[in-house]
Amino acid sequence: MASFVPKMDLDSVPLTALNVTVRKKLGLYLNPKNTVAADWTAVAEAMDFTYLEIKNYETVRSPMAGVLDEWQARNKDASVGKLLSILLKLERDDVVEDLRPLIDVDVRRYREKMAERPLQVPEVDSCVPRTPEMSGITLEDDPDGTPEKFDAFICYCHSDLEFVHEMIRLLENSNYKLKLCVFDRDVLPGSCVWTITSELIEQRCRRMVVVISDEYLDSEACDFQTKFALSLGPGAEKKRLIPVVYKPMKKPFPRILRYITVCDYTRQSTQAWFWDRLAKSLSLP
Repeated sequence: MASFVPKMDLDSVPLTALNVTVRKKLGLYLNPKNTVAADWTAVAEAMDFTYLEIKNYETVRSPMAGVLDEWQARNKDASVGKLLSILLKLERDDVVEDLRPLIDVDVRRYREKMAERPLQVPEVDSCVPRTPEMSGITLEDDPDGTPEKFDAFICYCHSDLEFVHEMIRLLENSNYKLKLCVFDRDVLPGSCVWTITSELIEQRCRRMVVVISDEYLDSEACDFQTKFALSLGPGAEKKRLIPVVYKPMKKPFPRILRYITVCDYTRQSTQAWFWDRLAKSLSLP
């Protein structure tokens, strides 16, 4: 039997803390059909997936990866602790024991990132930054007044910056008058990038636009920003996150976002409506 950090401790760690290495290894163990030990289908049943849903996952390259992404997307209580409990209940102690060192590393990194976020003060005034270090982090911040707020945080990688410039030009003009938060343009240097990013996404921006591309899939910063935003509104409950595809992709679309309606610039037949639809989504209360 594997040795554990106290269960409640891991129950408080969302499944988004597990990186791609752990997820791939879970697939290596659980994707193959197994007549002796529990495989991915048993895990999916324990997560309350229906028979038809499980049959549909049989057609994807890594069913276990798809099930994990879907479970964390639609279940706000999905956690590392609950995943390990399921594996142990299904008597897959071998999987837990082999992956536990990697899981512990992911959990530690997650806690370190969360620890860098500003602490909630006992009494909150929405007009005052939560901690002194969170004042004066953007170009137009008033350190002695109201923190700068935005309609949307733009999550992008540097290879997609040309499209981000086009987004700025069209969405911040006189027709839409939206205020976008573009990290390279609006954020002042000198502070912890994870702390600032968390503050902006959670406290300063009503929405987040995710510019999806092949390069986005390889970006650690984009991965953190996307998972953090999803953790604030699991299952797209608050319509916080809006995926945008602006050029054809060679790599598969990220599973973690597939349940959210995409704003697709690559479709010529609907391209004329693209900016109006995106602007309306960002303008919603």
